[in-house]
Amino acid sequence: MHTDLDKGDSVVKYTLSGDGAGSIFTIDQTTGDIHALRSLDREEKPYYTLRAQVVDLSSNRPLEPESEFVIKVQDINDNEPKFLEGPYRASVPEMSPVGK
Repeated sequence: MHTDLDKGDSVVKYTLSGDGAGSIFTIDQTTGDIHALRSLDREEKPYYTLRAQVVDLSSNRPLEPESEFVIKVQDINDNEPKFLEGPYRASVPEMSPVGK
């Protein structure tokens, strides 16, 4: 991605397109920083393909080709434990080794 070396005059703008652009992900038009607007869930969608581009505001033309990248959502165990029978009873002797 392009960097505006003469910061302060706001002559470039960063744009974002692709899966979830504007609804799930946003880009700071001045800095190009990309942020998620909400929590992501791998069960809902395992990855997102986004494209970012920097545009010269005076000419409204891209300064470079789009940069494409993939955001892969990591899975976490977000399911509650389910016990099919119960109640369960167990006893563990004091000072028992871990895992025994």
